[in-house]
Amino acid sequence: MKTDELVALLARDATPVKRGVLPMRIGIFSIIGAIAAFGILVAWLGIRPDLAEAVTGSTYWMKTLYTFGVGIAGFALVERLSRPGAKGRIGWALAGFFTVAILAIAASQLIATPPEQMRAAFMGSSWDKCPWRILALSLPGLAVILWTMRRFAPTRPALAGAAAGLLAGGIAATVYGLHCQEIAAPFVALWYSLGMILSAIVGSLIGSRLLRW
Repeated sequence: MKTDELVALLARDATPVKRGVLPMRIGIFSIIGAIAAFGILVAWLGIRPDLAEAVTGSTYWMKTLYTFGVGIAGFALVERLSRPGAKGRIGWALAGFFTVAILAIAASQLIATPPEQMRAAFMGSSWDKCPWRILALSLPGLAVILWTMRRFAPTRPALAGAAAGLLAGGIAATVYGLHCQEIAAPFVALWYSLGMILSAIVGSLIGSRLLRW
């Protein structure tokens, strides 16, 4: 059978996919990932005891808006990169915006930080745990997001997998903020970002195989 005949045969009974199906599915599985991350967090680490007080302060929302913003950027990238040939400019722009924003906040805090407190601003008391915990919390979401991406047509599997990891990492980092009491922007910019980057790396490695046609 010739190639054009095979293509015609495969497309004969094809019906167009509704426009909102892809983002709706990604959104549903993102919520599932968030619920799973929350359940693991509660059972594993617990919620910070002063959460009710923390949500009234700006530092909590600085951290939350950054991580949630990265998750939104990841969502936009996943939605585009699940389609053949799409580039995801909006997602990259959002990721860049939130990265620049947290770096600017971190820089402004460092300017006002005495030299003897610099190390604490960067390292906090949980620097060696934070990124690995975020990575662990991201894995359920990463698994279900990659699974639903397989049902579509990503043509750059490693990059699409990295986008899935960024989305799952942003969700996990936001959920982790319900436990973590670190408040310094330099800490968030360094260690929270590393956790989300690790999730993106794992997503890229898995996606390069799992999402390959």
